[in-house]
Amino acid sequence: MHGVAIVVGTSSWADPGFVEHWYPKGLPAKERLPYYAERFDAVELNSSFYAIPAMSTVEGWAKATPEAFRFDVKLHKLLSHHSAQLKELPADLRDEAETNQRGRVLLEPALLDEMVRRTEDAFRPLADAGKLGAYLLQLTPAFDPRHNELDELAPVIDGLAPTPVSVEFRRRSWASPKRFEGVLDWLSAHRAVFVCVDSPPGDHVPIFPSIDAVTNDSLAYMRCHGRNTEGYLHGRSVAERFDYDYPRNELEEIAGRANALDGEANQVHVMFNNNARELAPKAARALRGILGQDPGLEP
Repeated sequence: MHGVAIVVGTSSWADPGFVEHWYPKGLPAKERLPYYAERFDAVELNSSFYAIPAMSTVEGWAKATPEAFRFDVKLHKLLSHHSAQLKELPADLRDEAETNQRGRVLLEPALLDEMVRRTEDAFRPLADAGKLGAYLLQLTPAFDPRHNELDELAPVIDGLAPTPVSVEFRRRSWASPKRFEGVLDWLSAHRAVFVCVDSPPGDHVPIFPSIDAVTNDSLAYMRCHGRNTEGYLHGRSVAERFDYDYPRNELEEIAGRANALDGEANQVHVMFNNNARELAPKAARALRGILGQDPGLEP
């Protein structure tokens, strides 16, 4: 990885709120990514959580962005242990896949390996262009140390090597004092990246604490979810869950955390996931300014 040491972006470039409140009115869909890439050096791809894209689509993204631009790719929901339906799998895999009584796809080893292989194939154009930053494995809060083992993640992390996989835990108990050091050791042993979060206050099960750690010296990763506890726990839509306008003093705090991570890793990715209206790109551009980066043209 080369370029800026602290890379700032948002979780998605095509969020409905961005389209309505941030992009110029009437900007054609195909021009959104180039417009975004004039203002940021990286983006987290979100649509890949729901479906593996066609290679031709990925080739288009590689062509539409500058040389130093990076994509962090959120892995398919099946790989991150979320419940998935048959219609969310590639069409030719649906007949073979097993489901439970509720119609949820069962994560069989052969299916998992095939989904990993297809993910790697689909994103080869980004890897070949030097634009694939990391994969993001955003675990379901149901991935619980009482019932799950970290070794269940190994086929994904090892299968996608050498591209690093950033792992976001969303169940608080993984960070318990008796367990957390073992989690970090396991990630280090697999060259995986621990995802640091900026999360809402509260000790509820799905709120992971804001702890920073580096488990792969090539990359540190931070996701900023906003600090709206009520919305995060009870919001019905993405925009309700992450509706939070970061004030400057909190962005300065995030900048301090990013600078500290930069002392331990070659590159730091800070992604804003407060995807309501234009709040994520607004916060991301403000953070770039605080870090002394040029935030690009005013949108």
